[in-house]
Amino acid sequence: MNSWADRWIPTRMRRVAVVAPRASLRDVLVHIADAGCVELDCGDAGGRDTLGPAGRRLRSLGSTSAGPLLSPSPPDLDVLCRQGRADLLTGEAQLERYREAAVPRGEVAALAGWCPAADVERLSTLLAGTGGSVVPLRTPGGAEPPTLLSDTGRLRRSSAPLVRTYGTVPYADVDPTLPAGLAYVVMFGMMFGDAGHGLLLLAGAMLLRSGHTGRWPSLRPAWPFLAAAGLTSVMAGLAYGEFFGPTGLLPVLWLDPMDQPLRLLATAVGFGAVLLAAAYAAGIVNRWREGGPARALYAASGLAGATVFLGLALLALGVVARLPALTGAGLVVAPAGLVLTGAGLHAASGGGMSGAFQTGIQLFDVVVRIGSNTVSFARLAAFGLTHAALGAIVWQATTALAGSGPAAAAAAVLVFLIGNALTFALEALVAGVQALRLEFYELFSRVFDAQGRPFRPWHVPTQPRTEVTS
Repeated sequence: MNSWADRWIPTRMRRVAVVAPRASLRDVLVHIADAGCVELDCGDAGGRDTLGPAGRRLRSLGSTSAGPLLSPSPPDLDVLCRQGRADLLTGEAQLERYREAAVPRGEVAALAGWCPAADVERLSTLLAGTGGSVVPLRTPGGAEPPTLLSDTGRLRRSSAPLVRTYGTVPYADVDPTLPAGLAYVVMFGMMFGDAGHGLLLLAGAMLLRSGHTGRWPSLRPAWPFLAAAGLTSVMAGLAYGEFFGPTGLLPVLWLDPMDQPLRLLATAVGFGAVLLAAAYAAGIVNRWREGGPARALYAASGLAGATVFLGLALLALGVVARLPALTGAGLVVAPAGLVLTGAGLHAASGGGMSGAFQTGIQLFDVVVRIGSNTVSFARLAAFGLTHAALGAIVWQATTALAGSGPAAAAAAVLVFLIGNALTFALEALVAGVQALRLEFYELFSRVFDAQGRPFRPWHVPTQPRTEVTS
């Protein structure tokens, strides 16, 4: 059973060798493909122009789009070709490439690859009856295992595309999927703060969950993410007193964006500072796991950069709140962070006068980025205010028409429906894009310092024996 800590890091990988007698290599590869838990090294064989017997027959069919399938026993390739079985030929062609890549040693052959550590024992048991075996190996120096993130939990699974769109999490890093998803839906809700519109999102999420999505069944796994975005929008709408605009159906529990824009702005920037602090904390952990304590200490996305951020935050708070103690602390902490950051940047630059000049420019960029990234979260308030303003315009137009006779009342209903539909569509798009921008540029740029590579196991199902072509 995985520990709590294991849920926050990529799945543990083992370097393994699949060893089999040459006479039963095909049988072993069929079992490996069916298990679908090993990423085998294909070496140069996967990129060769020469094709094996199955590959040549597949090319003669002129169709390679069929999903691959493997026969449990060696098939008659000519029969498959005559029957147009592109699926079995595709699977056999893949198997030929891996068999070609196997390294022979006397009567046995071996293929190296990566396998989740939890699956090694199960795979060994699976291959026991074929004469094959799985041998754990030491991870080669400088080799980075592929990344496989946990897919437990509906919200985590529905948030995974958010991280994958940015890139692949390095194997050494923590898994930011769940925190990133939560941060995104909260930012979205602040900008899309209307209880009525949020309920529409919740209704859409329930529709996706039901499976009645027509031509878009692939969207169904996203329903928890959409539901969370709808819930935060409802909560923000309750705080703002917005229900399809300022209709008066809800009391203002916190503030009216139109009446207190500066307070909303300060809250947005403060919330952004909290998210940046969390991103720096994740960055420190990642730099430590990637390169040890020195990397975590001197990196601009590690402790050094976090110290600069903390110092500037203390300085800003001290000036705004007129607290000399905070101002003084900021004047001490920020330069200390700059010294640490500069030492790391100068060491990476190679030293010398050119390195010092480069370090100076990079330090200036670090300070400017911290300031601009923090202020960038003001868009949470700006677009929340825009949403409220559009809702107010629609509601004012509706009420202006409602008291002018039956025809005007019908027009008022039409204005209310069309106006809210346009506001919903426009603001959902804007809030979605802006939350994604803040996630990628302000937060992920500190969490990640490199790109990993995804775990791509070889998986080809085996054809049931009752369907094997005779």
